[in-house]
Amino acid sequence: MTIHQITFSPTGGTRRVCELLCQNMGHESRVTELCVPADRINYPDIKAEDLAVIAMPVYAGRVPALAVARLRNIVSHGAKCAVVAVYGNRAYDDALVEMQDVATEMGFQVIAAVAAIAEHSICRMYGAGRPDEADATELASFGVAIMNDIAAGAFHPLHLPGNRPYKQGGSGPFPTADDSCTGCGTCADLCPAGAIPLDHLQGNDNALCIGCMKCVSVCPVHARSIGPTLDRLVARLEPLCRERKGNEMFKD
Repeated sequence: MTIHQITFSPTGGTRRVCELLCQNMGHESRVTELCVPADRINYPDIKAEDLAVIAMPVYAGRVPALAVARLRNIVSHGAKCAVVAVYGNRAYDDALVEMQDVATEMGFQVIAAVAAIAEHSICRMYGAGRPDEADATELASFGVAIMNDIAAGAFHPLHLPGNRPYKQGGSGPFPTADDSCTGCGTCADLCPAGAIPLDHLQGNDNALCIGCMKCVSVCPVHARSIGPTLDRLVARLEPLCRERKGNEMFKD
């Protein structure tokens, strides 16, 4: 068996959650990162006996449409699968059931689901430092439990929190650069959606941008931001994010 970690991780939190979940699974692990420019994705060769761990961020209670579109390019060969929704300490809403539905439609056997916390990709003070040491221990235990179920052949239909039809997804916010931008092009080179024009590196194509904040996280001089929108978003999320949320696992 090979463990396939399939992630869409613009700012690193989703990837870290997936790594911690898989760290004690006891099998070779291979990583496929979908949050890169389309021509740099190396899709995995999944076999029927493998386990896919699919980890996606939650944006306004949904999974990014771009992440889902890229995930659908993977051939499942009927392999077992655990879906992981990673959110910034607000709520995961319908993301888990959406991931379950997509993976099932692709032919995966969805045997487990995890909702986990990482630092909020926009308002970094919410979920700051997470996944932390306590999260690491808990996520590793989730991974071991999943492998124990695989060894025992103990699988049951999953009934996950969330709604069908899913809630309406949001868009934005859309980052741009200020006068400190040096024009290095790192943001455009790494944008998964190709939303930063090469002839106007300070700008943003809002029709393509998914608001993932990768450009903000990779800018070497911290020139990109969402400007005054950040303060308004921080204030709106504060009552929803002030208390520490816990990680959850669903497997029977």
